[in-house]
This record gives sequence, structure tokens and C-alpha cells, in this order.
Amino acid sequence: MGEKPRWIDFKELRSRLDFLEVLEHFKVKVTVKGDRAIGFCPLSTHQGQRRSPSFSVNPDRGIWQCFGCHAKGNVLDFACRMEGFDPDDPKQLRQAAIKIVDVFRLGQSASPPQCTKSASSPISSASKPPAKPVVVNAPIDFELKTLQCDHPYLKERHFDPETIKHFGLGFCNRGLLKGRVAIPLLDSRSRLVGYAGRITQDELISETCPKYLFPGEREKNGTVHRFSKSLLLYNAHQIPASVDHLCVVEGFASTWWLWQAEYRHVVALMGSSCSDEQAKLIVDLVSPHGKVWIIPDGNTAGVQCAKSVLERVASERFCRWIRLEENKQPTDYLVEEMIDVMGTI
Repeated sequence: MGEKPRWIDFKELRSRLDFLEVLEHFKVKVTVKGDRAIGFCPLSTHQGQRRSPSFSVNPDRGIWQCFGCHAKGNVLDFACRMEGFDPDDPKQLRQAAIKIVDVFRLGQSASPPQCTKSASSPISSASKPPAKPVVVNAPIDFELKTLQCDHPYLKERHFDPETIKHFGLGFCNRGLLKGRVAIPLLDSRSRLVGYAGRITQDELISETCPKYLFPGEREKNGTVHRFSKSLLLYNAHQIPASVDHLCVVEGFASTWWLWQAEYRHVVALMGSSCSDEQAKLIVDLVSPHGKVWIIPDGNTAGVQCAKSVLERVASERFCRWIRLEENKQPTDYLVEEMIDVMGTI
């Protein structure tokens, strides 16, 4: 009799693969920003410009996407592609999975488990230590003190003292956010869950020194604490329930600028993609007959942002996409100009 074919539980394999380890194995350089890892697309099939980091990974969810070549999938699909296989071809996917099990030393069985209490997993977990409990966006027990609220960066961007005070902004001189403007991050219950940091010198921005720094993973008393910006809407805690109009922007500064222009019901995705959780928060904030005004930046990422909001929100609430001039952001407009762009809402 011939050798029995190796049996692979694809779902189990996907759950066992650590995306960051996979990236490291294939020598893919990324910068971790909050719950995302971003870098240049490593796929040999990538078409288009490589000047900007279009490759985005969500390690926690085990998914990835390139906004340049539009390829996307799960961690197994990615590893399959990097090994030179086509994940859309079932035979090639199986070949790739068998190789990946060996490459990452994930033990496997020759046949599927039997329906008995003693049946073993097709991929042994004996070598993997017990998982520690994980909490996401838990409130923190400290506040940053002695922040410089009158830092030149904020003044040069024409944010007035009222706006700076309202959002709790200030330049940080110490700690992990040293050299950055600290931005308090609060959940919908007004609990402080962390700080983001905006670098004040754009010429220093690089893959290793991102424009925005988000809270990293940490361990405390045996529990792993993680921050996920995709589960939050920036400034949502300031919005009363069931508003008639809600402005949705990409970033922090756009939120501050619209608020300063007296569009007080404004929230930010903190990125160019709207998650399902953020979409639900948006819908919950707007009355059934209310309107959502999508005001992304005037670039490719802004188009992606608008489409992601429309895909998830338009079926529940009226949405209008306000298109800015090419490569313009809300902060590029004077307050009076922004009012003209926005119109009466």
C-alpha cells in the first residue's frame, strides 16, 4: 500500500501561523503602527509604484492587503504566494500548506483526527506555551503630565488654545512619546485607553520613525494588553447620541481643524480604512434620518477611505462624500475656505 497523503487542517494552520513571524521569515520589512504593520509590497506579482508603503497587515486578525496592486487575503494565502504558489488553485494551496507546516515546524498528522476524546490535533500544540489572557483597549491608569500646550508645532498649524485644550494636546518631553505631540485616546465611554504621538519634524518620518506612534503591546500582571485603533472612533466620546449630521475624516488634525471651524460633530478613523466596528459606531451616533459627511484627504488613500465608509455605512445612513482638491487635506484650507467647501450642513 502507498503512503497515506498528509492531512492538513487549513483553519488550524491559519490560526497557528504568527503573521509577524511569517513576515520575518520572508524578510519583509514592516513598521508596526498600533494594530497594523505597514511596508512596501513584497509580492513578485506587484504592479504599480513602490514609492509609498502600500502593504498593510493586521496581525491580530491574520489578514493583509496591498492598496497598490490590490492583492489581499489571509496569512496562509500570503505565505503561499511568497513560496511561489497560487492560493486560488486548490492543489497549489495544499502543496504550499504542506511546505509551510515544515518550514515553520508545525507538527502535523498523516490523517484527520478520529471522533474520540483521545483524538489529537492535526497540528500539535505541545510546543506552544499556554496563551496568556489578552485585553484590548483597556483603560490605562496614568495620565501624561507637564505637556507643552503652546509648542510651536501646534501654533504654526494655526490651532488655537481652545482647540488644543479641548483635545488635551501637548508636546511631550520624555518617555516613549518624547519629541511628539501627545494625543489622548478615549473610548466611547470617555475612558483614557492610551496616547498617540505625532512627530513634529516631518523630515524625520521614515519606516522606523512613523508620523504617528500608537500604543504598543505590553504585559501587566500576566495579562497582555493591546491597542486596536480599528475598534475606536477618535472623538466619538464627545458626540451625543443620535446627531443629525456627523463628519468623518481620516486623521487627528482634520478632526481638530473641523472642530475649530465649528463643525463640532466630527470623528476620525485614524487611518484610511473603516472597520466594521467603526462603521457600527458611526451608525449608532447618527439618527435614522441623519447624514454622514465623509471628508477624506484628496489622494488615493482618501478614495480608499471614502469607499470603505460607503461600503459599510451607506446601507444604514445617508452618506455624502465631500471631495477635496487633489492632494489637499482639510487642514490645507483656511477656516473660511473650509466652510465654503463644506457648505451648510
